[in-house]
Amino acid sequence: MELTGAEIVAECLLREKVDLVFGLPGGVVIPLYDVLRRTPKIRHILVRHEQGAAHMADGYARATGKPGVCIVSSGPGATNTVTGIATAYMDSIPMVIFTGQVPVHLIGNDAFQEADIVGITRPITKHNYLVKEAGEIADAIAEAFYIATTGRPGPVLIDLPKDVQVMKAKFEYPERPHVRGYRPTYEGHPGQIKKAVEMIVASKRPVIYVGGGAILSGAADEVRDLAYRARAPVTTTLMGLGAFPETDSLSLKMLGMHGTWYANTAVMQCDLLIAIGARFDDRVTGKLSDFSLQSKKIHIVIDPADIGKNVQVDLPIVGDVKRVLQQLNPLITKPLGTDEWLQQIEVWKREHPLTYESTASCHEEGLDGGSDGTAPPSHIPLRAQYVIQKIGEMTHGDAIVVTDVGQHQMWAAQWYGFTKPRSMITSGGLGTMGFGLPAAIGVAFAVKDRPIVVISGDGSIQMNIQEMATAVGCRLPIKIALLNNGYLGMVRQWQDLFYGKRFSEVDLRESNPDFVKLAEAFGAVGLRVFKDEDVEEAFAEAMKVTDRPVLIDFVIGEEDNVFPMIPAGAAAHEMRES
Repeated sequence: MELTGAEIVAECLLREKVDLVFGLPGGVVIPLYDVLRRTPKIRHILVRHEQGAAHMADGYARATGKPGVCIVSSGPGATNTVTGIATAYMDSIPMVIFTGQVPVHLIGNDAFQEADIVGITRPITKHNYLVKEAGEIADAIAEAFYIATTGRPGPVLIDLPKDVQVMKAKFEYPERPHVRGYRPTYEGHPGQIKKAVEMIVASKRPVIYVGGGAILSGAADEVRDLAYRARAPVTTTLMGLGAFPETDSLSLKMLGMHGTWYANTAVMQCDLLIAIGARFDDRVTGKLSDFSLQSKKIHIVIDPADIGKNVQVDLPIVGDVKRVLQQLNPLITKPLGTDEWLQQIEVWKREHPLTYESTASCHEEGLDGGSDGTAPPSHIPLRAQYVIQKIGEMTHGDAIVVTDVGQHQMWAAQWYGFTKPRSMITSGGLGTMGFGLPAAIGVAFAVKDRPIVVISGDGSIQMNIQEMATAVGCRLPIKIALLNNGYLGMVRQWQDLFYGKRFSEVDLRESNPDFVKLAEAFGAVGLRVFKDEDVEEAFAEAMKVTDRPVLIDFVIGEEDNVFPMIPAGAAAHEMRES
């Protein structure tokens, strides 16, 4: 059967069971879009900016575990996806990105809207392709989906010249892609697993440290089984939130720069650190030379390149963490003697809890703001932590929380209370402001039975606010909790703490839009909250809206900082609690 290149692309997507793509058409992908118009089994979501398309595909993938797909044009269309591709690459998210390209004979001639997107994205993709013949398309797509979803997942890019989309070729889809030299390891080495069990059984002060790899692998049940068998406390990274329920008595919540005091202290004083699907990144370790010096270390990870990259470990196990734990857990048959260790951790939890100064005490002292709807005085602001806690209570911890990057991201990680995997959708490795809203749109197409809550800041939300039009047009009931402090909050915090309060280019107060009016201009619902007693009513009102997004502008304290905090370059034992 002979098909055009564009028809081959559509047929391949159907073979890969792709029924949803995000994109924005341009001149060189018109042939492909013409075919998509005739392919009703593939729904196309028209975005307003190509970066939004990449983040939507990313959010869809994070929520489902299936690869997200986006389609954009050449030149600026392609380069606009670069931040989204890098975001997915840093967090190991499976995506396939189709970019248009100028005709093959014009490549390298500085043709209109030409960009070497293959060269540009080589450092931030797991693999990429420039297809020069229609007969190469099927093999490239089959390999792309295989590479994106196997081993350590990641984004793969396929560059499609315009003339390749219209030329014809015989269509055959390979059943089993073969990529020379690519053989991911899934099963753990039995000898290494046996040694790991011996180390675990011998330990008195173990800590299980869980990263995003456990989420990607679907290993939450196995992590819980290991924790219960070993009677070991569990701490998670930002990307690992939800891999172990934070309501469990063994949970230490998040570790690292803005993790809990007791998680970081336990990691520093443990005698065995079991790293599962984590990479010992700098936001976890702090000062490397002082990191967890008393412990032996087991590292279970699928990518051998992560072994010893940042921290030298005593026992590496390369493999898919779910399969490795399925091999390892049954070998732990006797309860560990960790009673004293767990008692010590409970003491630390009582003495150093996560806390913040509530406005409730201020209100009890009669320090409320005016009754005319004006904001209360700045010394009794609405607290972001309270807002997030209340949202957690009202959603019973069942929401999928999608964040941007900054103070609000860390408050969300600390205070929402995650109990399920794939519930925290956030940019960890790259730290991409503007990720939240478009990623939430991708999540909304993937998940229909859970609330979707974007937690953003007034700086981040403006990075990709144009995608509000996409959400409105698709009638998506996303709830946006905007924590509005009038600043680029995390940069302001660093300038406050480490640069002598010399605030430089972080003040947004005079130039911020009226976010309620902005939401309404897009056709969404806008609400505003100044006081903690109004949070519950506003969020309940938002939850009643089922046919469009709702943005709630929570006006919070301008000078609130995120604590605890390990200063950059410091060790975990040098954590500041205020």
